[in-house]
Amino acid sequence: MSLTNQIITTVIAVILGLAVSTLYILSDSSRNTLVTQLESHAEDGATHLGLYLAPYMQKGDVATVETAVNAIFDSGFYQRIDVLDRAGEALYSKQFDSSANIDAPEWFIQLIPITPPTKTRDIAYNWQQVGSIHIRSRAGYAYEQLWLGVRNALLLSAVLSLLAALVLSGLLRILLSPLRGVEHQAMALARREYIEQPNLPKTRELRRVVTAMNLMVRQVENMFNEQNRNIEALRTAAYRDTLTGLNNRKAALTQLNEHLEYRQDFGPASLICLRLNNLQQLNKELGEDNTNHLIQTSARLLDELAKQLGFNVTGRMGGAELVLLARRRNRDLWQQKLEPLANQINTLHAQLNNTEGKPNIVSIGISSCEGHDKTETLLSQARFAADQAEENNEAIAFYSQHQAQRGWSEQWQEHVANVIGNGQIFLQQQTLVGTENQPVHAEVFARILNQENEPCSAGEFLGVARDLDLLPVIDRLVIERALSYLLTHEAPSRLAVNLANQTLSQPEFVDWLLQKLEQSPASARLSIEVNETAILTRLDAIQSLRNSLQGLGVEFGVDNFGTHPNGFSYLYALRPDYLKIDGSLVRHLSHSEEDRFFVSSLISVAHSLEIQAHAEHVENETQRSTLQGMKIDGTQGYLHGQPSALGSVSEV
Repeated sequence: MSLTNQIITTVIAVILGLAVSTLYILSDSSRNTLVTQLESHAEDGATHLGLYLAPYMQKGDVATVETAVNAIFDSGFYQRIDVLDRAGEALYSKQFDSSANIDAPEWFIQLIPITPPTKTRDIAYNWQQVGSIHIRSRAGYAYEQLWLGVRNALLLSAVLSLLAALVLSGLLRILLSPLRGVEHQAMALARREYIEQPNLPKTRELRRVVTAMNLMVRQVENMFNEQNRNIEALRTAAYRDTLTGLNNRKAALTQLNEHLEYRQDFGPASLICLRLNNLQQLNKELGEDNTNHLIQTSARLLDELAKQLGFNVTGRMGGAELVLLARRRNRDLWQQKLEPLANQINTLHAQLNNTEGKPNIVSIGISSCEGHDKTETLLSQARFAADQAEENNEAIAFYSQHQAQRGWSEQWQEHVANVIGNGQIFLQQQTLVGTENQPVHAEVFARILNQENEPCSAGEFLGVARDLDLLPVIDRLVIERALSYLLTHEAPSRLAVNLANQTLSQPEFVDWLLQKLEQSPASARLSIEVNETAILTRLDAIQSLRNSLQGLGVEFGVDNFGTHPNGFSYLYALRPDYLKIDGSLVRHLSHSEEDRFFVSSLISVAHSLEIQAHAEHVENETQRSTLQGMKIDGTQGYLHGQPSALGSVSEV
């Protein structure tokens, strides 16, 4: 019960106690008054009746005595009247019918006992004793009159108490409303929501409480914000290049390895190495500040190009060397994209150097792969091509003149489109394991067969599907088959499906998804995951989707968490059920103190918001034990087995 209700209940109880006590006192006083009144009536009745009946009693006129007694008895004040002659023999007696009900509750009669008074009067006539009259008052009359008064008083007290309770309740709720605000603040603070009460109450004690709570909210907010700033500063120091804002060398190599060697999700890819020639000479000609400005501009232009190209990795490898990994394009398209970029850099150099000509100071090397080459190999090839461009005084050079610099083949695009259009996909799963080695869920992946009827990796067909705008079709198939599987299998207990950014950009898909989940009895055993980049691209839409999923009892998770440069402040508004820390942050935990501290901070932030924290791409026990020391909630990766066909092996 709330404090307000407790106070109201207590006050009402006190009011009722006072009312009952007052009624008891009043009833006791009324009882005494009624008894006195009955005594007076009995005495007056005996006197008047004696004066009237004296001559008739002397004569023994019983008929007249009877008539007079009946007349006075009808007043209802008397229980019994006895008229006796001088010998003590009854001339006439009249008694109230004992079977007649008293118009008052039995409990009331038992609660307030009344002893009816009896009066006797000796009767004389002509100086002779002619007899006596005995009158006993009726208690029922007293009870009826007393009950009538008490009942009316009870009704009035009840009405007044109810009105007092309503008025008191309203006043107390108004006076104590700041306490409800304090309660709301405390609950919000537990969710890392910082709410202050702008209106301070006039009551001194409540004003102090609200002021203290507002102060605590500000202090806790500052503390959490400082924690987040420290984590962001660590991220910047450990993974971001301070000059350009791109990934530094360590982060760039880590993400290149993650996409090219582990996930293999790029498919055919091109690595661009952009270099400003003769950095030392540039420093002499332009000065350090202007040279840094030239590098910053080059990084900005390369980053803008990367955003146009879609899925990418950018970074500064050191000095004036920048890299960009993107899906493979043909030679003409790269020329078309990169030549204007090189011209802008050369123009800026000429402006900074105050020269009329535009000497070429940019060397761009491009190497390509099928999406599963070694990072070191691809980077060495791109650098070799950049060296060739510098040697030939050209802006752009490709690693191999005979290498095919084109994207997907028409035959492969047609094959992927036909397979997806016919719904010929199959699902694989990989188990997420909790701290007690218990399965948490199985993440499912879509796969297809290549032209040789062999399973192909995600990178070999998802890029084509993305270019052909077929990712929404794949996600629909995955959702339908995952729900169908859950309906017919007790295990796994839960499946997780990762939705593509391209899919989430279609409102009709979101409507279809929510309708499908609402209609399926198995929806509560499904988890929906969204990539962190997709969340930051359309946060409002994802927030709406998360709220709808929560209403349907469907879990929501953030995939590839912790690598986006915009940070993780969105967690406070989104409040997912769990997040999966990106595998690139987990890969070097055993020998990178910076990675350990950063991952530990991410876990702490998640737990402070009551969000489960899992780790992806865990490959050995050393990584797992390190993560368990950081209080990780679950791990997923090759340590627990490679992806397998859904329902065949290693079911959850």
